[in-house]
Amino acid sequence: MEVTLWQKFKNNLHLRRSAVLLAIILILYLGRSMMNTILLTFIFTYLIVHLIKSVQKHFSKIPSKLIVAVTYLVLIALIYLAARYYVPVLVKQITKMTKSVIAFYQSDDVGWLMGQVHKYVSDKTISAQAKNSLAAITAALKGFGSVAMSFFMALVLSFFYTIELDDMSRFTRSFLKSDLCGWLFEDIYYFGYKFTNTFGVVLQAQFLIALCNTGLTMICLAIMGMPQVFALGLMVFICSLVPVAGVIISLIPLSIVAYSVGGISDVIYILIMILVLHTLETYILNPKFMSSKTELPIFYTFVVLLLGEHFFGTWGLIVGVPIFTFFLDILGVKSTEKKQLPIKKLQKKVVLKRK
Repeated sequence: MEVTLWQKFKNNLHLRRSAVLLAIILILYLGRSMMNTILLTFIFTYLIVHLIKSVQKHFSKIPSKLIVAVTYLVLIALIYLAARYYVPVLVKQITKMTKSVIAFYQSDDVGWLMGQVHKYVSDKTISAQAKNSLAAITAALKGFGSVAMSFFMALVLSFFYTIELDDMSRFTRSFLKSDLCGWLFEDIYYFGYKFTNTFGVVLQAQFLIALCNTGLTMICLAIMGMPQVFALGLMVFICSLVPVAGVIISLIPLSIVAYSVGGISDVIYILIMILVLHTLETYILNPKFMSSKTELPIFYTFVVLLLGEHFFGTWGLIVGVPIFTFFLDILGVKSTEKKQLPIKKLQKKVVLKRK
């Protein structure tokens, strides 16, 4: 019996998976306007599923639906408390921090520097830059509503996925039984499994590192008597989600606030604190939370961050390294898997059921 071109394509595993991966990337590109919702849904779902497995590992009799319900009730309560009590304090502290930054730029030392800048830069150029800055701020305010809606939709979607986790798993695996497109769903399952193992592991590790960095930074700032500790802590947490460069990025606003409060001596203390935190992250937190197989040289990390920010904006800084690690795993360069992909076992089960 002559083998058709279509059968040759299906039998060529590497070519077939490459075509499926390109198709997935194309679909995600066409739906890039929904990328905030997609990524947030994946992150929330991954964290909740990981929480379910961790709890059931020690208390196997607790049903997953109860864990999900309690988790989301606690999350809703925390959001309510944050909106009622923490957000007003945070807004007040951000306002004070902004005033501190303005006072810093209006100080004598910076005033002399700005005077020198005026000699070489025209007022029109400064005005144009100011207009661009105002336009960026306006766009950020408009984008806040979109992010808030994406956050809400991601919570809803992740809730419905995790509350019916067993049913979702059974229903999704049923696609592998398809006689017409079973090979396609097997490849999608393959990439989904790889993506969860690489992207999820790296992102979870970076989240834990960010929590540790934020907690230690807030303790140090409180000991130094710095104002607006909560606002600075939030800023440090967001920056710490960016691998390697996050700690360095947070240095600039921390130094400005420190200078406005205690002068150059506090700036030196901040530099020492950032140096200690960076050393702690590099030699203790990364080996502790992130497998050695996922570690990248600093040069590669910065290149990935630059390209990620260029193509995907802020999200690129956060998910650039995990996505790069995913492609390294697909190419067989580095892997974060602790066990072999169970796709062959599933394929055997599917073949037996078909018979």
